[in-house]
Amino acid sequence: MVRRVEVLVNMHCHQFHSANVLVMFYNCIKVDHLIRVEVMDNKFSIGEMAKLHNTTIKTLHHYHKIDLLVPIYTDQNNGYRYYSTEQFEQLNTITYLKELGFSLREIKQHLEHRDIDGFLLLLEEQKLFAEQKIKELERTARRVDDRITNIRYARKIEALMTPLTKTLETRQIIKLAGKISSEPDLEINLRHLENQANLSASLFIGGVGLTVSMHDILNDKFNEYNSIFILDEDRDADTSLSDVLPGGKYACVYYNGSHSHSYHPYKQLLEYIHENNYKITGDAVERTIINQYISSQEEDYLTEFQIPIES
Repeated sequence: MVRRVEVLVNMHCHQFHSANVLVMFYNCIKVDHLIRVEVMDNKFSIGEMAKLHNTTIKTLHHYHKIDLLVPIYTDQNNGYRYYSTEQFEQLNTITYLKELGFSLREIKQHLEHRDIDGFLLLLEEQKLFAEQKIKELERTARRVDDRITNIRYARKIEALMTPLTKTLETRQIIKLAGKISSEPDLEINLRHLENQANLSASLFIGGVGLTVSMHDILNDKFNEYNSIFILDEDRDADTSLSDVLPGGKYACVYYNGSHSHSYHPYKQLLEYIHENNYKITGDAVERTIINQYISSQEEDYLTEFQIPIES
């Protein structure tokens, strides 16, 4: 950036420092004690700095506030901030480390104590973090794929309200016991389950279920749940809330409708169990496949009811 300025200087001076700005003299002409000079000053306004580095003025203000990237010169008259080309690489480094996932605190610490070993340690820690993220994304992709398969299968089911017997494997779950008798109760308990088990929201994709106690089932009481759970399909959750749904025979029925009318599928299952001389051995399981968050049409809702049995 080249501009013409007038300054009072010593006739024999060939360069002059104003604050932190280096002014390089090219052509000097003596006019009494006034020298007219053409100068190139190495400074960029905050707007220019932001535009050059594809960032925002707000971001640079924040970096200044936390002493991560301090302007080389601030005009005391108007508060304007200026940066030099020497700071370009520093800003590039900040941007690069941010893209790798480092926090601003970690970046600031590195820039204040730069050394090869420290930087290698940072990169190694970030590599582990990235690998963990990859595992989480792969898990999410598997769950999404399972959800797609379940929904496509559900749309083909024609035998609604027709009980059948299934043999199911043991299923690993993360379960929170507690009385649930309304939709608000369900949502609150789901949040408690997520927080207490420190679970990622991605685990909840199509994996939420509810249980009704065997005592309530045998007494024709179907409007209250005794636990909420999510399937731990990867079997790697590290929590005291880990549990299992026992493997074995289940009397099952697909029901097309809302939970408020779940009396009908349960009665259908109980009749089927009685007619086939089965014995109920545990709590009933409700597995929602399609609900109001997938379709606004109640006739699309689909839930599978499962009651563990033995001959």
